[in-house]
Amino acid sequence: MGLEIGNAKTEFIWSLIERFSVQGIQFILSLVIARLVTPADFGLIAMTAIFMAIAQVFIDSGFGAALIQKKDRTNVDYSTVFFFNTVIAIIIYCILYASAPLISDFYNLGELTDVIRVLALNLIISSFSIVQRSKLNIALNFKLLAKVSLIAVIIGGVAGTLLAYYGYGVWALVAQTLTTNSITTILLWCTTKWHPSLVFSTESFKQLFSFGSKLLIADILHTFYINLYSLVIGKRYNATDTGLYNRASTISQYPVLNLVQVLIRVTYPIQCEHQNDIAWLENSFPKLLRMYVFIIFPIALLICILAKPLVIVILSDNWIKCAPLISILCLGYMWIPISNLNGNIIKSIGRSDISLKAEIIKKVMALGILAATLPFGLSILCWGVVLYNLIDDIIIISFSRRLLNIGFRKQIAAIFPILILGSAAALISYALMTFTNNDWAQITIGLISFATLYIAGAWLLRLNEIRLIISLLKKR
Repeated sequence: MGLEIGNAKTEFIWSLIERFSVQGIQFILSLVIARLVTPADFGLIAMTAIFMAIAQVFIDSGFGAALIQKKDRTNVDYSTVFFFNTVIAIIIYCILYASAPLISDFYNLGELTDVIRVLALNLIISSFSIVQRSKLNIALNFKLLAKVSLIAVIIGGVAGTLLAYYGYGVWALVAQTLTTNSITTILLWCTTKWHPSLVFSTESFKQLFSFGSKLLIADILHTFYINLYSLVIGKRYNATDTGLYNRASTISQYPVLNLVQVLIRVTYPIQCEHQNDIAWLENSFPKLLRMYVFIIFPIALLICILAKPLVIVILSDNWIKCAPLISILCLGYMWIPISNLNGNIIKSIGRSDISLKAEIIKKVMALGILAATLPFGLSILCWGVVLYNLIDDIIIISFSRRLLNIGFRKQIAAIFPILILGSAAALISYALMTFTNNDWAQITIGLISFATLYIAGAWLLRLNEIRLIISLLKKR
């Protein structure tokens, strides 16, 4: 057990490095490119997101999670998943290629046809590396994944930046993703040293699909929802508004989703190994919840109060309209860790049927909120996202408590001190920022005052998380 925990800590660090070095560089490069292209160019890519994202979910079909959840996996399982992924990717690409003109007509933007046909090549390219990624996740080998991803992101980012500099607009964004995915796939094939056998097992397919199919439907519902906003904004408003919402959503989600992905990639395989040890799962959950809320809440709140000066300094005045959207969305996305951690527990126990039921209920509520807020503009639409994320947490907790003794009271009690501390630090810091109109000064005052208040408050309240982080930093 001690060895397992030690390995988990090591791979947590590597997973953290992989996510934030890779995503950090990618994020910075996207900001550079954003200064070289228009919001409308980002809007064109965002309009295709729902089709690409749902297509990717179909290609994976829940097999990645199924491979991790299965204990006695074999090379036949891996090969079966590989060939299924590849064939489905080719079929879906052909469907998107043929339907590209219809999608363009839907938006009344003829240039989307060629963009979709080229961008959809990512689906085929990515399908070749799904199994390799799953193998690395199962082995908790995030060190190798970090190196591969970092190289690919740098090469892809440089290619996109150069094309954007020379005025290629939306095609710079297309080239960036194609190059990044191509390099990633090539390097994974060269470094994982796994190649498929010429075998496809119907029995293996049925076994994996019985678990993965329910996750597939749940993932389709979730993916459809999170990308639906770009679709309806693009249809009801225009490409510029779509680009503004897309940038606001990306910036506000960036720290939250990356930290959550670090958590899931490290803990999900371990939780699957302990899927029959309910006591272990119940004991570890509150600790994980507090640690990630302790890190994610303050980051989300800090971005919330710094949104306006950050947008002006980093993206320029052309993007100023997305600043208030970022502030609102941060208040919604900060609750994602609770939902994901509860969902992760349900899947690790093997109850993908419960995951599906929860997702159906959540998305019915989500569509109602979207329909109610859409007529009132982007700001109200974003407040609808905040409401949905709170409802999302309530629903998924009500399902997870059926399996483990980790209900509302325990989870609220775990996060309440951190929420109050972070909110107080944010309000005081925002008040201090109002004493100057200089953007750089506001960023400096907000950052220093928030960090000081939050860390000092955590220390005075004797929160275990601050002591654990300090201990880890000393060891490193």
